[in-house]
Amino acid sequence: MADKDQPTTMERILQEITAVSRRIEGMDASKSSLTLETKSMRLDIASFQSRVTGLEHRMGTLETHVAKIQDRDQDLLYLRSKITDLEDRSRRDNSRLFRIPENEEGPDVQAFLSSVLPKLTSLTFDPPLEFQRAHRVGPKRPNGASRPHPIIACLLCHTQTRQLLQVAQNHGPFRIDKYEIHITADYAKDTNERRKAFLALRPSLHQLEMKYGLFDPARMWVTKNSVSKDFYNPRT
Repeated sequence: MADKDQPTTMERILQEITAVSRRIEGMDASKSSLTLETKSMRLDIASFQSRVTGLEHRMGTLETHVAKIQDRDQDLLYLRSKITDLEDRSRRDNSRLFRIPENEEGPDVQAFLSSVLPKLTSLTFDPPLEFQRAHRVGPKRPNGASRPHPIIACLLCHTQTRQLLQVAQNHGPFRIDKYEIHITADYAKDTNERRKAFLALRPSLHQLEMKYGLFDPARMWVTKNSVSKDFYNPRT
């Protein structure tokens, strides 16, 4: 005789059907949740793609701005080069005289230079030297100053300027009493900086036994074993 507390076959079947139904409901719920998650992921992907597209657009805009800035930089470098060239040309009749003692020139710089330059250089200037202007750079320093300001002299005749600078390059420096006088061309600030950069290479070139020459306004020739190379120091 069957135990009344034990489920009948029909009840067991109903229980199994109920359990299966619950599992199916759970699967449906999971499926619905998965569907919602999938939709959310799709929305996130769409949002991410939209952000990427926006970043690409901004990057393209930024690259355009950078290209414009680079073009402007090139234009500024070109304009700076032209201004420096014009300044160098405006100074082509100038000479700079270094280490002449302060106040040695007296009240008339032109008269002083007209007298002292032929003696310094042993040149005979015909016609006599004429100046457009001549002055000492900067405020006056006391007599005996260790670093007197240079004197700038602008000659009226360009040929005489070239003659003076050529002699100074080949035979300078010169002497007044115990003072050693240097005479150089007068260049714009940019040109002077480029020339100084070349001159700083001289010790290394000597060690390498290389011949060199610095030409007007800022160009260097270097020769090794009869092979020459021309270097131009661009502005940065």
